[in-house]
Amino acid sequence: MAHFVKLENNVVVQGIVVSNQDTADEHGVEKEDIGIAFCSNLLGGTWKQTSYNARIRKNYAGIGYTYDETLDAFIPPKPFESWVIDTDKAQWKAPVDYPTEEGRFNWNESTLTWDLIAEAE
Repeated sequence: MAHFVKLENNVVVQGIVVSNQDTADEHGVEKEDIGIAFCSNLLGGTWKQTSYNARIRKNYAGIGYTYDETLDAFIPPKPFESWVIDTDKAQWKAPVDYPTEEGRFNWNESTLTWDLIAEAE
């Protein structure tokens, strides 16, 4: 099974699972362009393949993710205004590293710090 997502203005709006036979050429070799054509013929629009194991496009695409053509990656929605994109992983990261001490922390956007929410057990 292959997973494809529909894009509108490079934002994921729909995802579907496509049978391997609908993505394969006459020799049984799966090809993204065949899967894209299948999805487009079935539902119209612009489609890209995504992968649960992130073997393509860095992240499995969910609704609301953005496709970045330069990175050829799906990027999750930005969690906080201050966060920046790590282009190697196509993931958002805080402007301050997550604390190394024991415990659980939440990001505080107003102070741009990690606040301790639970002591280590």
